[in-house]
Amino acid sequence: MRIGLLTDGAYPYAAGESGLWCDRLVRGLAQHEFDVYALSRSAPQEGPPALPPQVRQVRTARLWAPADDGVRHGRRERRRFAGHFGDLAAAVCAGGDGFADGLYGLADLARDHGGLHAALRSEAALCTLESACRAPGAHRALRGVTVADLLSVADRLEHALRPLSLDWYEDDALASADLCHAASGGPAALPGLVAKRFCGVPLLVTEYGVHLRAQYLAGREAGLSGPLRAMLAGFHGQLAAELYRQAAVITPGNGHTRRWQEKSGADRARLRTVHPGMEADRFAAVGESDDAGDGHTLVWVGRIEPAKDLIALLHAFAEVRKEEPAARLRLFGAPAQGEEAATYLAHCRALAAQLFPDEAAGAHAVGDNPVSFEEIGGPETPELADAYAAGAVVVLSSVVEGFPVSLAEAMFCGRATVSTDVGAVVEVIGGTGLVVPPRNPRALADACLALLRDPERRARLGAAARARALELFTVEQNLTAFRGIYLELISHSPVQREAVDADGEPLPFSHPAEAHVPGGWTGGAGTHTPSWATAPGPGLVGEGSAPEAGKEAGR
Repeated sequence: MRIGLLTDGAYPYAAGESGLWCDRLVRGLAQHEFDVYALSRSAPQEGPPALPPQVRQVRTARLWAPADDGVRHGRRERRRFAGHFGDLAAAVCAGGDGFADGLYGLADLARDHGGLHAALRSEAALCTLESACRAPGAHRALRGVTVADLLSVADRLEHALRPLSLDWYEDDALASADLCHAASGGPAALPGLVAKRFCGVPLLVTEYGVHLRAQYLAGREAGLSGPLRAMLAGFHGQLAAELYRQAAVITPGNGHTRRWQEKSGADRARLRTVHPGMEADRFAAVGESDDAGDGHTLVWVGRIEPAKDLIALLHAFAEVRKEEPAARLRLFGAPAQGEEAATYLAHCRALAAQLFPDEAAGAHAVGDNPVSFEEIGGPETPELADAYAAGAVVVLSSVVEGFPVSLAEAMFCGRATVSTDVGAVVEVIGGTGLVVPPRNPRALADACLALLRDPERRARLGAAARARALELFTVEQNLTAFRGIYLELISHSPVQREAVDADGEPLPFSHPAEAHVPGGWTGGAGTHTPSWATAPGPGLVGEGSAPEAGKEAGR
């Protein structure tokens, strides 16, 4: 079958967890053909991708580039735009049921005439937004909206709605796909909504991180005004709800994401939790080794950033050192990227030096210092698995977390873990590690001390953790799940296309009559068996209630 894979620019251009997962999916399901549709959000993402042969084509929409197609609407088109955009703006500002009508109306207008770029940035669009903000029932935060807020939200909406104007819905693109698979939610999945609306292509949505939640957090961190945050939250909330309504199946990566999706309107019956797959082989040497690691060393692995709350970890380790003077803490991370990460790393180093003033803490070298900040890839830890092998207990101290990748990696390595109760941590651990409240250094210290003092307990927990990781979090289980979902969706929602010959003429009798008989034929879980199929007797056409089905098939 042919799969239209929708990505937010990570695959095939950029590295990262999302791009890596897409690459594993495409390579692991080599029996299918893939067309990749990537929304590229920055010029540095562009590059020559090395793709497997099952990828037929890659289409990239450069959202960072100017999008004006030079089209200016006439009076009739402007009237259509005003009506559709008015429905969308009213739903964004006050809720209601008009969002879908406005969205698909704009998509239809873009397909017929183009010109959404100019229309969405026009004075008429700004007036429509302002009227929606002032209308009865609008969110109270919008009462103080300013012209600057309206200009900013118009710019952001124009970028978010650019997929409506793409040429991806022709017969040689998404219209020819048997299934649309969106690798994330939000605007990246918009082409899937349009393809379902106009071409009847079923839509599968995978979210390993909740796009709506990320938008809420980004608005606060960016210091946006209250009215602007309210309008953006309204837009992304409405888009998420419509996406969940139209998707045939939604696959969250964990229970935390699943709960967000349910609260945003997703039907529980269409949710299938599929944990992200990870390469177990790269951790096999450590996990199968008899070396349990240094029994006095705690290990932390991850990106140096405020959400990881290394401040609480350092304070907790200070408590550990008071009772276990031989204890050490080794923090492994990638090189700091960006000013914020570098500033936070410097702050953590300064705090470590303050907490351990007589021991020269914070140096790169691994020696007698109780705390060391190290980069993976150096002489001491050339590989990621070497970081987990360096200690007996792996610690996660985050205050915000989705799927805790470092925790799953520690489990593959057979290490006992201490982690904070955030995101999907409890779901991933499943009783194979100790979990404490976030922002509680005393509780974190007590849990670390309990494991440092009990090697037998560490060994039991580590063995159980590795067994759980091998059962739930491997690439193989991820691919098996999606292989089954693909086949189920195609069997239940086949795309009916007009068969044509080499000259483009219709081929009569190209679809056999039995292809139109209602009911499920795969025998999988959740399939519907028609009543006549289970009726007494041989079940042939002409017996029982089968004649009605036979008549329907022959129409």
